[in-house]
Amino acid sequence: MVDMWGLDSEGIEERVGFRAQVRDLVWLETRRRMGFSEQDGPGTPNALAPTSAAAKAVHLMYLEVATEVGNAARELAADAVTRAGRAGATYADLGEAAGITRQAARKRWPEAVGTHWALYLLTGKSRPHGMSTQVFRSSGKAIEAGRTAVDEGALADDGAVGAVVINAAREAVWACHFNDGTYAPEEITLPEDLQTVPAPGSPEHGEWLHKWDQFITRNL
Repeated sequence: MVDMWGLDSEGIEERVGFRAQVRDLVWLETRRRMGFSEQDGPGTPNALAPTSAAAKAVHLMYLEVATEVGNAARELAADAVTRAGRAGATYADLGEAAGITRQAARKRWPEAVGTHWALYLLTGKSRPHGMSTQVFRSSGKAIEAGRTAVDEGALADDGAVGAVVINAAREAVWACHFNDGTYAPEEITLPEDLQTVPAPGSPEHGEWLHKWDQFITRNL
C-alpha cells in the first residue's frame, strides 16, 4: 500500500481527487442501472433511510458496480505488468509502482519478469559487422534461434557470427560465436563488463554493442 504519510500535500490531494473521481463514476453507473433519471433518485448512496429496502437495493447495486470496477482495474494492472515486464521492468520497479514490496510483486505476478528475452546477432564475416535483434517469450527459444543462426551463418558472408541472449533485467544469460576450428557454434562466457546490457537507445547501449563487436571479432 502507498504510505500516505510519505506523500507531500500535492501527492495526497491527487490521490484523494482520483479516489473521488472513481467514487463518482461508480455512483453514476449505479444510478443508471437502478433506472434513476438525472432528476429522480437519491443524490448519494447514503441519502436513503439506512434500514430501508430502497437503501439495501442501492447499496447492493453499488457493491456490484464497485466490484466490477475492481476486477477491471486488476485486469488493467495485470496487462500493464506484462507490458512493463516485456519492456524490462524489474520486480522492484513493479512493486514501487503498485505500492507493494518487491517480494509481494513477484508473488502476485510470477510470470511478469523474465518473460522477455532479446536475442542479439552479430552478422557478417568481415567488418563492419551488422546487428539484428529479435524478441522471444522463452529463453529456450531465444537460445535455440541464436545457436541456429550462428550455425547457419557459416554458409553466407552476411550470416550471424555471434549471438547473445538477454533477459528482462538486461543481463546476458547465454552467448556463443562461430568457432572456425570446429566449424560449429561454441558457447562462450562474456567478460564481466559485457554481462549487463544497458537499455536500447542509451549512449551506454551503443558502447556495449561496440565492445561486444570487438570481443566477438577477436575470437573469430
